[in-house]
Amino acid sequence: MGRHSEAATAKKPGRRFILSIIGAVVVVGLVASGVFLWVGGYLNPIFASADSGCAETEQLAIVADPSIAPALAEIAEKFDADPDHCVATEVTAQDSADTAAVVASGGVKIDAWVPDSSVWIDRTNATATSLGQPLPELDVRASIASSPVVFAGAATKATALAAEPVSWARVLGGTLPAILPDPEASAASLAGLLALRGHSSPDDPRQFAGAMIELGKSIPASTGAAFGTVSAAQQPVVVVTSEVQIAAYNLDDPAESLVAAYPADGTVALDYPFVRTEAPVAAESGSAETAESGADAKVELLDALEDSIRESRKTLAAKGFRAPDGTGALDIVGLGAQAPSATAALDGGAEIEILRAWSVLTLRSRMLAVIDVSGSMEEPAANGLRRIDIFQQAAVGAMQKFSGEVELGVWVFSTARNGDLDYEDLSPIAPLGDAAHSQEIAGIIQSLPGRLGGATGLYDTTLAAVQRVRETYDPEKVNSVLLFTDGKNEDENGIDLDTLLAELAKIDDPEKPVPVIMIGFGPDTDLAAMQRIAQATKGAAYSASEPEDLGTVLVDALSQRSCRPNCG
Repeated sequence: MGRHSEAATAKKPGRRFILSIIGAVVVVGLVASGVFLWVGGYLNPIFASADSGCAETEQLAIVADPSIAPALAEIAEKFDADPDHCVATEVTAQDSADTAAVVASGGVKIDAWVPDSSVWIDRTNATATSLGQPLPELDVRASIASSPVVFAGAATKATALAAEPVSWARVLGGTLPAILPDPEASAASLAGLLALRGHSSPDDPRQFAGAMIELGKSIPASTGAAFGTVSAAQQPVVVVTSEVQIAAYNLDDPAESLVAAYPADGTVALDYPFVRTEAPVAAESGSAETAESGADAKVELLDALEDSIRESRKTLAAKGFRAPDGTGALDIVGLGAQAPSATAALDGGAEIEILRAWSVLTLRSRMLAVIDVSGSMEEPAANGLRRIDIFQQAAVGAMQKFSGEVELGVWVFSTARNGDLDYEDLSPIAPLGDAAHSQEIAGIIQSLPGRLGGATGLYDTTLAAVQRVRETYDPEKVNSVLLFTDGKNEDENGIDLDTLLAELAKIDDPEKPVPVIMIGFGPDTDLAAMQRIAQATKGAAYSASEPEDLGTVLVDALSQRSCRPNCG
């Protein structure tokens, strides 16, 4: 009766087509209350609809997130089979992120939309505003189902995972290896980040930022790809996902099933709102009166379909969904029968804020690291280690924070290192995903103690570094200079601060920004000069009162890219 695929909606048969069918009748069967026409062995519903009082069949167009589309298609098929409805419902599966973008642009013609989270409504409105479009007229109804955000692990590693309670706190602390599908496209990932932030220390925002940097090092192409990684991993690793996505994976009879690990410190749940468009798709019509009558009929059908969906708890549960209030028992391999404790992830504003932070932290970077190797780096720090020793430790930790897609080059500087030049180019800017390049940089870090000597040629080096990055600028990445120093400019033969600032102003190009991120550590740094340089390049200046603070300062430098040059 009704159709539930992504195929285009069929047009109403024309008179010539119907007459040709009549001419090809093989069997006419009298069935109970009416006459049904059999053609080529199949029951044709055209005349059945007319006989049951349907002048014509109404069309309903529903777009739903792929996680719930199969369940809705099944419910719609039963709904359409009722002869009193005279309707053909087409359920199209489409990622909520894609639908949100289309709705925001004003280019969608549907009767209803079921995304996998209310956050997509906020995303739709934000996108429409950014495009200069009016906010779409949407009637957002209550949720028809829910699904808690959980951790997915390989069934064969379930015992190892259960050895220690899984929790958001362990993800924050780095003791639970986790994979996060792109939250730009996954509501479960975005809600997971909201839960993660809720368990981070309110007194230390770097904890959450550091966790996002770690999760952003390797972003899988999709949730399905992430599930494949979990199954192939040698050690236990989990994917941040929703319970229903695990259900769909296991119901597809994979080679190795997944198990849902429920966060011991609580979680959040995705809601599935039923969203009506304010302008239903109109049937082909002539007069305005006919069109209005058709619209009223469509609204009534949508009301009835929505009620049918809400009453179809068994069908939804069979696909892995809990009730809208989070309750309900499930009987699916890999899932707990009883619902976990979960709060609805309804803080759309907070999730949008987190998404902006994520976008900043995972921007693919192209950096030139410029390292001070002047003689003062030999001096001991408060803990007795030399400044260069502590810098080495921080540098190794920093390398671990970068993904393989980050491009990094290395210079060292003091005074007169390379003839009259204060700087020395030790490694070009190249992807850390290149094993040979990554090993080369690791070797440079280990060799730093043997390179110490001279004074601090800060200003000449800064200008040259900005010029180098600008010469090889990549518009697809964040291009920057990351400069570490323990002192102030001591090159009497080089340029002064005013000259440096004037030269930076000359080469400034708003279309090709090259911010200078200056990190000073130790008691001898000239923070005032660093701040002026940072302001001139729309970068940032940080001071680590103790060399041991370098790792923390680096998280700040990466996480505040969106607020420069006015970071607090």
